Amino acid sequence: MPLQNRVRPTGEIVAIPERGMFTGNRGIIHDPATRTILRRRWSTHAWIACVLEFRGRRRAVWQRRSWTELFFLDEATSLAAGHRPCFYCRREDAKCFRAAWEKGNRKSDVLAPDMDAVLHRERLASARKLHPLPMPIAKLPDGAMVQAGEESFLIVKGQPLLWTPAGYRAAKGSLKDARLLTPPSTVRAMAAGYRPVLHPSVESWLVVIPGRS
Repeated sequence: MPLQNRVRPTGEIVAIPERGMFTGNRGIIHDPATRTILRRRWSTHAWIACVLEFRGRRRAVWQRRSWTELFFLDEATSLAAGHRPCFYCRREDAKCFRAAWEKGNRKSDVLAPDMDAVLHRERLASARKLHPLPMPIAKLPDGAMVQAGEESFLIVKGQPLLWTPAGYRAAKGSLKDARLLTPPSTVRAMAAGYRPVLHPSVESWLVVIPGRS
């Protein structure tokens, strides 16, 4: 039985066997004795996304009362859920994200807690709301995600791809009622130049999207 440690783009934490390309945490939200998640879904406003391997260190997942390891399909998924790059294990990525976040949001001298406070007000899991699209879907920056009904969609090259636990698939039907899922401040960082790591399945579907060579 898989642990309840995989994060969907909505921020929901579910029990599925796939693990994904990134790990991360929201503080301590599990019971190591039973290896089950607690009722609360965060114990800090600092929701981070980390690399799976760092300096050869290995952790036994949920074996002790330390931060609760969570897993994401890719970085776009973690950003949609309201996480940001970790300044410890992903320092260069985190610095690039902060620089783009400052540029896109017209801020300066921003610290990690400043971004965390904004993200906590914006992400679906804590704010309980989606956001209006700031522009047409075709104009959203690569890596942004939208929500239409129960489905999440990644936007790449102006085209939507359906999120699934194992990767992305071609989208079917209209997204006319879609709302913005990725926190607006993060979308502005993407528009200012931050490029999240996307799951390899993206490329296999982009080649079959009509109108692309």
